[in-house]
Amino acid sequence: MKSTRWIWKGLIGPGKGLLAAALAVGSFLIPSGNSHADSNATIRVAIFADIGSKYKSTVPAVSLQSTQDWGILSPNGSGAPLVSVPAKSVVRVSFDSYRVKVLETSSWKKAADAAKKLQATTDKPLLFLASNKGANLYQLYTGMYASENAAKDAASRISKSGIIFPEGQVPAVKGSKHLTTGSYPTQQESDSVRDSITASGFDAWTVILPADGSMRYEVWIGEAASDSELITLQTLVAQTLPQLTLSPSTVSSGGLILRTDAGMDLETEGQAPHYMVSGNGNTFVAAGNDAGIQLTERSKRKYRGDLELSGLNGSLAVINEVPLEKYLYSVVGGEVSSGWAAEALKAQAVAARSYARSQGNRFDVANVVDTTLSQVYNGIGAEAPVITKAVDATAGEVLMSGGKIVEAVFSSNSGGFTADPSEVWGNGGNAFGSVASPTDISAAATSKYWYNIMLQDGTVGYAREDNVKLTGAKTSGGLELLTATTQGVNVRLLPIIQSDVNPVGKLNPGENAVVLNKVLESGSYSWIRGPYTSTELLKSLQGKTSGTLPSSIISLQVTQRGPSGRAVQVKANGGILNVKYPDLFRSAFNGLPSTLFDIVPSASYTVLGADGSTATVSSSQNAGVLSASGKVNVNGSGTVIMGGDSAARVISSNPGFLFIGRGFGHGLGMSQWGVKGMADSGYDYRQILQHYYRNVTIVKE
Repeated sequence: MKSTRWIWKGLIGPGKGLLAAALAVGSFLIPSGNSHADSNATIRVAIFADIGSKYKSTVPAVSLQSTQDWGILSPNGSGAPLVSVPAKSVVRVSFDSYRVKVLETSSWKKAADAAKKLQATTDKPLLFLASNKGANLYQLYTGMYASENAAKDAASRISKSGIIFPEGQVPAVKGSKHLTTGSYPTQQESDSVRDSITASGFDAWTVILPADGSMRYEVWIGEAASDSELITLQTLVAQTLPQLTLSPSTVSSGGLILRTDAGMDLETEGQAPHYMVSGNGNTFVAAGNDAGIQLTERSKRKYRGDLELSGLNGSLAVINEVPLEKYLYSVVGGEVSSGWAAEALKAQAVAARSYARSQGNRFDVANVVDTTLSQVYNGIGAEAPVITKAVDATAGEVLMSGGKIVEAVFSSNSGGFTADPSEVWGNGGNAFGSVASPTDISAAATSKYWYNIMLQDGTVGYAREDNVKLTGAKTSGGLELLTATTQGVNVRLLPIIQSDVNPVGKLNPGENAVVLNKVLESGSYSWIRGPYTSTELLKSLQGKTSGTLPSSIISLQVTQRGPSGRAVQVKANGGILNVKYPDLFRSAFNGLPSTLFDIVPSASYTVLGADGSTATVSSSQNAGVLSASGKVNVNGSGTVIMGGDSAARVISSNPGFLFIGRGFGHGLGMSQWGVKGMADSGYDYRQILQHYYRNVTIVKE
């Protein structure tokens, strides 16, 4: 594995963490002196890999192509290409591991139809064209699997999948153990031997192997899953073809098994070269070019640099090794809009560079991954000239604190205040602390307001402001009335348009609705989620809390908040919901955008007495209310209540919990929308960074 070592010398003094101080004394931009990084430094980005609990994103095979000629090189990335690929040609690559041979047939359509049935399952299909006894055969597999037992389980599933198998065939486990007939100097010679073997009814393939800066060829026979199977195969082949010298293949340097792919398009028959990487720990390099290499299975993204192809934990690993600064061209474009001000883009570039440089070999075979688990990395398609300019303008600049590069984490929107480390993962160092981020509201600059309304039939929902108008009239309780400005205005469950969620009602001109509240459209700055039932919450909480969950959630309250106001303790029915760290509340409660939230029960309300005491009234209870005519009892369900902020809501008969919050993401460190707002207000990137990160110095390489 290639890696770049960055060496830092000397102790850098702390900068100012507060914006006011940054404006007063200016921002520190200090040359690194005799500490420096390799100008050709690269970063390793895991795109597909099974790295255990750290990261897992796998596919059975990848499809690679480029608009320029390219090639696959030997494990050390040197010498002549083992495979030369013409421009616009597609090749497929997979890993030689445990798999299931589902069936083989002379009919491509039958094989393709069976493959289609498997596409929607966990057992992903691979379809190959082969020759056997002089006739074409289509061989359908699934895989790859990390162990023989996993492949056996898959074979059992596939046998019950409803696929019609040719007579006498059943799904069978195959593996990466092969026989070799020896070495050949040319592919023509090896292909000739291979053809003589397949003509006798055995599966055989030509294999390319690196050899002292050049290459050689072998012919491998069979695909046994165990040593005993390989011995049985060797006996049978020796009896049929006694002229061959056979031995188990032992390839320490790895090889590329040449096959013909017939499953790229299951609607129309076509073929493409398919190379199976053989041997754990062996790597091959898809050498990059100026146009980049397209990876179909990753949304057809194109990548700069090289793609390293290997096997890891039984599946194909694809690692993009790319120059660090060019990696940032894509990361900054993937994280923020190219339409943002230049100072915002520069701030993102420095933060992203600092984060990347701080990672080391966090993912064993890679420094980072291409998702939000590290930083969003979408390849060349995310680049833009203004972003390239911002990255180049800050080339080599990183945030330093205590002589180390800061792991400059950031999130989309902090909701007005960034998080303290104690509110997120419990650690983070002295570069982080809760600071005001009022410019986060820039995320809502173009957002519409929505009215929370009650229709005449009692239905409650939200109508967007540009589809309704206030009538000027009010209810006897002082609540405003509105009506629709066009026919059939949708009333939504939440203040956002969700194409996959039906409206809860309609409002037409002339029909009045009671205005309960007015809120911003749900987005990255402010949001509403729910209402979630007890059943939905308990399902989401499973596996995310320690201790025993209640059988039903009757009450749910935030009982402790951190410095920024984020929830750090929540109680259900009076009992603490113990989570490993506070930020886990986001996923624990059905994937909330942030932990800066309030919880509102939909079927109850709390009354504050004159003596300071409180009482909770549920939808199933009657409540005594003082009116002009004296005390009257009202039903809980359907009651309109008004809070101290003059916002009203309707008590529902269906118990549940609404989550009303601000912000998007963990909230620690830099707030991207806050950065935009500050840049729009005239702050430069150094001031912005030293507002969001404390005790830091910006060091120029």
